[in-house]
Amino acid sequence: MTAQLTVLAIAGSLRRLSYNAAALRAAQELAPAGMTIEIFDQLGDIPLYDEDLREKGLPPAVETLRARIKAADGLLIATPEYNYSVPGVLKNAIDWASRPPEQPFDGKPIALLGASPGGFGTVRAQLHLRQVFIYLNGLVLSRPEVMIPQAHAKFDADGRLTDEKTREFLQALLVSFKAWIERSPR
Repeated sequence: MTAQLTVLAIAGSLRRLSYNAAALRAAQELAPAGMTIEIFDQLGDIPLYDEDLREKGLPPAVETLRARIKAADGLLIATPEYNYSVPGVLKNAIDWASRPPEQPFDGKPIALLGASPGGFGTVRAQLHLRQVFIYLNGLVLSRPEVMIPQAHAKFDADGRLTDEKTREFLQALLVSFKAWIERSPR
């Protein structure tokens, strides 16, 4: 029998009606048996990265983020795409969490997805995140890739993912991610 896996999910948007936060709520519904997805909701509490501030000690929201990443079996990130790249708020959180000692991304299984009202569905932002995690030695799942273009047509006014094909893609990602976590050394 496989132990229950805990996945920490982070939406790279602070917007109240974020499609990426909605995609993570859908992931919670679609998670395979044996996987629990917990959403980190303190991204807005993390200050802008400042080495002078870090030298005084990690801010509480950063301490919480680092501890939750470390404790999780895997990390699921849903990112929007701003100006062909990763939103500043998400990159800022990664920069804070990755500071020594013992940065928590090292050897951590990671899966990416993203939703956007545009036609490319966060392709470039996800590529940039992959590049960041190469340096941090995060174990990013290669496939399946989930990019949700035209997100405004795939979520209802309550933020529920209504597009059945996208739900299938998301569920396939989660099944693959569970297997990825189980194969990864822990």
